[in-house]
Amino acid sequence: MAFHHPRPHKRELLGLHPFMDKVVYAAGIVSLAIMFPQLKLVFWGKNAAGLEPITWLILALMDIPWIIYGWMHKEKPLVFIYTMWLIINSLIFVGSVIY
Repeated sequence: MAFHHPRPHKRELLGLHPFMDKVVYAAGIVSLAIMFPQLKLVFWGKNAAGLEPITWLILALMDIPWIIYGWMHKEKPLVFIYTMWLIINSLIFVGSVIY
């Protein structure tokens, strides 16, 4: 079952579509950058205290459907962001197991 819109969305009529695209792209990049202190703590500080490996494994696995969805809909930004999330979540999972 596909959702189809025969007429433009109201936000497109208001000219918000390009603006919201930029906001979402920025939010995706900023949210990735926020995880770097966690990676630094785990790998440079060799400290994974308080991290549950299963949480990070599930987060990594939940990125895969988003990557597939983005690929199927030819949404390169979605594929890029969730591929980066898969890498980050996988690294934190590995670090939480090692340390």
